[in-house]
Amino acid sequence: MKSHSVLNMALLPGLLCVSALAAAAPVKIALVETLSGPQASTGLTYRSAVRYAVDRINADGGWHGQPLELLEYDNQGGPAGAADKLKAAISDGAQLVVQGASSAIGGQITEDVRKWNLRNPGRELIYLNVGAEAQSLTGEKCQFYHFRVAGNAPMRVKALVAGMKQDGALGSRVYAINQNYSWGQDMEQAIVDAAASGGYQVVEKTLHDVGKIQDFSPYVNKIAAARADTVMTGNWGSDLLLLMKAARASGLKARFGTVYLDQPGNIANAGDVALGGYVAQAFNAEAAGEAGAAFVLDYQAKMGHAPTFIEPQTVFGVLLVGEALKHVPAGDGKLDVRKLALQLEQASLETPMGTLSMRAQDHQALLPLAVSVVSRDARYKADGTDLGFKPVKRFTAPEAAVPAQGTCRMQRPD
Repeated sequence: MKSHSVLNMALLPGLLCVSALAAAAPVKIALVETLSGPQASTGLTYRSAVRYAVDRINADGGWHGQPLELLEYDNQGGPAGAADKLKAAISDGAQLVVQGASSAIGGQITEDVRKWNLRNPGRELIYLNVGAEAQSLTGEKCQFYHFRVAGNAPMRVKALVAGMKQDGALGSRVYAINQNYSWGQDMEQAIVDAAASGGYQVVEKTLHDVGKIQDFSPYVNKIAAARADTVMTGNWGSDLLLLMKAARASGLKARFGTVYLDQPGNIANAGDVALGGYVAQAFNAEAAGEAGAAFVLDYQAKMGHAPTFIEPQTVFGVLLVGEALKHVPAGDGKLDVRKLALQLEQASLETPMGTLSMRAQDHQALLPLAVSVVSRDARYKADGTDLGFKPVKRFTAPEAAVPAQGTCRMQRPD
């Protein structure tokens, strides 16, 4: 009988540990993205990446033995829809919201999260921004519970200019053409600001309506009249494809420097029009070597396609959350979101491209970038064509970084 009691006492610490693990409530992550309608392709790409990353975190033990729970909401492509779905996510117990497609939607979410957290101490929510790159989100709108794990216009343009210059493809006359909203305006300013370091003159600037231009030939005529060597643009979707097709149809000889040429379908739709075009991207498998190849194979095996466009940065951003979660104790079994935020702002992750880390000053991720050119010599082909993105220059996170904006006045919790 005595030995039986001793055995029970010996097992007690382990039983308590198992009980504590079982009591840990699952961490709920809400994806609030455009999952239907004409812009759904990008939102569905974000969804694939988030699902992959959450599955990896859960395979690694989740949070104190409990798997992370992924909730998905369709914001229907607009700020109003995002606001409604954020309310639904909060009602369903979400502690972290993930979104990336559209800076306008990102602006709505970060403001709604800020207000919610002010009014509901102890029930805070983190906004993990995986793709909304407007400067204001880490500038005048920066706030403690917003974390961006994507680049921004100054980072991308800095890399693009350096890569094209090294490749002898930049020239001395640059035409800036961008969509007329926050992202396009940021890109235009970044192109102007990089002129001195790039050794070029911005010969003209154009901002145009988003998604409404069917014929870009008048713009191409202006580019030709300006005798531009390079067209630099933050355009995406049809605005990029139609611009490049109009340029090729007119016989324009200027090179294109872009940031979204690797969006799925662009190479298939553009074909030879894209040849020689440059892109600044967060991931290039060829540039990442063996680690990049392993990531591509694993992602393709699990998700049915190779990671491209915003998928790698989204995967790495969610995995960064996983790293931060390792350092948040279970406590009473419920995630302390404030403690997670404190851990996240000092977290780092080794990715196939190099070290990804979070800058505490403005919660802008410092991430490696690559500049690539569309070529038939690329190891990895895009969209089932014989074209791919051949790396020209790879930048470490410190090399790609730009200073935090002075407009960020982050209010930190007590």
